[in-house]
Amino acid sequence: MSYLKRKSVTKGSKGSIGKATKMRIVIRSDASLSIGSGHVVRCLTLADGLKEHGASVEFVSRLHPGHTCDLIEAHGFRVHRLPQMNSDFQTDPSPAHAAWLGTNWEVDCAETMTAIQERPGEWNWLVVDHYALDLRWEQQLRCAVSRIMVIDDLADRTHDCDLLVDQNLVRDYKSRYNGKTPGHSRLLLGPEYAILQRAYSDVRKRTHHRQGSIGEILIYFGGVDTENWTGRALSAFLNLNRSDIVLHVVVGCSDAQEQELRSRVTGEKNVFIYSNLPSLASLMSRADLAIGATGTTTWERLCLGLPTIVVALDDNQIAAAEELSRRGLIRWLGHKEKVDEDTIHHALNDLIAGGLNGEWSKDCREIVDGQGMNRVTLAMREISESTRVAR
Repeated sequence: MSYLKRKSVTKGSKGSIGKATKMRIVIRSDASLSIGSGHVVRCLTLADGLKEHGASVEFVSRLHPGHTCDLIEAHGFRVHRLPQMNSDFQTDPSPAHAAWLGTNWEVDCAETMTAIQERPGEWNWLVVDHYALDLRWEQQLRCAVSRIMVIDDLADRTHDCDLLVDQNLVRDYKSRYNGKTPGHSRLLLGPEYAILQRAYSDVRKRTHHRQGSIGEILIYFGGVDTENWTGRALSAFLNLNRSDIVLHVVVGCSDAQEQELRSRVTGEKNVFIYSNLPSLASLMSRADLAIGATGTTTWERLCLGLPTIVVALDDNQIAAAEELSRRGLIRWLGHKEKVDEDTIHHALNDLIAGGLNGEWSKDCREIVDGQGMNRVTLAMREISESTRVAR
């Protein structure tokens, strides 16, 4: 196993950020039944971290079906709500996820500009976490903000940004943005920059690697699970008839199947269902094995050394799944079209029968140390301060 080298974050880093000039930051990100909630949740984690250091953070988010604007406000952040658009708008041919915007990029650009200019004063950063936005949109917003930061996972389009963060581990992760960002842009690439809640680094200190028998399992397929993979994984477990193993099932805040899932486990004393959890850190620390997708939760599981059975629910998850599988960090069952309840059942049965090799959990912990958010916020501050001096 070859491990990634990390840049150290000293104990003084947090304090040095907090002493600097207060930053004003606006974040453009969406959630929907198609997009899921991962992008907004990731940005909320970043926003919480920036707020700890005294920054003022606001969001711009569109009212798609399945939006999370109420969740953002519950975290204490102002949200500029862009209107839900008609479904018959003309979709741009690029980028690949252009339809996720709910309108064309020019309209979204104009509406975002209006939202930003409602609040006078300098915006130090515009943070963009959206697969449907690229260089064209970013160039138009340049005049409204001092700097632009992009959070990406795909490397499938060009950007005009000062800072780009891609926490993914794929085969060519160090080179896949070559020629896709300006020469001055700073790139933070790889899982050492995974933006995780502070709870994960705290819990990590008390969590040891797993090995041997499996006593507790966690199922979580993200905040939006429209195809009910949670239910399939639950069925796969129930068919094992293992009352000696505790199962924790977490459903997203918008999961329409929650009541049906609860009714199915009535009388099952070893199965517990949770919803609207602020963090999965506690449950992950208890579990010996997880079942889930290759989304943003991947880095949380790795941080806590939690072995996982993985199903790729979208084409854009395949590259990361392939590399994580190649390194022995997950047991990847394949793309969802090639996976069913029986596939999950057999994988569970094999791992329970054979037990866990302790090296699996150790290798996971080596990849993500939980300090990614500190590294990202420090980079934002360093760029802000260096630019201010240059001016």
